[in-house]
Amino acid sequence: MTAAGPHGSGRERVLRGAIEYFAAHGIGDVSMRGLAAALGTSHRMLNHYFGSREGLLTAVVDAVEADQRELLSTLLRDRETDSRAALRHYWRQVSDAAVTYGPLFFELSGHAMQGRAHAVSLRESLIQPWLEPLELIFQRRGSDGAQAAVQARISLAVARGLLLDLLLSGDRAGVDAAMGHLIDTELGAR
Repeated sequence: MTAAGPHGSGRERVLRGAIEYFAAHGIGDVSMRGLAAALGTSHRMLNHYFGSREGLLTAVVDAVEADQRELLSTLLRDRETDSRAALRHYWRQVSDAAVTYGPLFFELSGHAMQGRAHAVSLRESLIQPWLEPLELIFQRRGSDGAQAAVQARISLAVARGLLLDLLLSGDRAGVDAAMGHLIDTELGAR
C-alpha cells in the first residue's frame, strides 16, 4: 500500500470512487460539485485531476473499458475453462455494465468521432486494445493472423452493436440470444 492509499494515486482513488458512484446511482446530470461532495473531495480537485466534467466522464469510460479488457484477458489466460460458458459469463458482465455505462460510452464515442478534446484519447482506447485479445480467441480456434484480425474486428463490431441494441430496445433476451449464437458459432472453443 502506498501513501496514496489502496487504490493508488489520488486521481485513481477519485476515479474509482466516481465509477462506484455511477454504478450505484447512474450517470444522470450529476454536477462536478455534487459528485465531489459524494466522493468526499472538492470540485477543485476533480477539475485538477480531470479538467472538466467531460474529462472525468471520458476517464470513467476509459477505466471501465480497461477493466473489461482485463477481465477478458483473465478469461483467456485460463485455458482449462469451458470457453463458451466463460464467454457467456463475460457477456453477462459486460452487458450488465452497459446498462449503466453504455449511454455514456456511446455519447463519448460520438465526441471522439467529432474530435472533441476531452474525448480524443478514446480514439486510441476503444478499438485497438480490444483487437489483440479477440484475435487470440480466433487464433486458438485455428485462424491464421490475417483471418483472426478480420474476425476480431467483426466480433467487436457485433458486440458493440448488440450493446446498442440492448440500450435502445431493452430486449435482453433477444440480445443475449444473438450473442449466444455468436459465441456458439464463432467464438467458442472447437
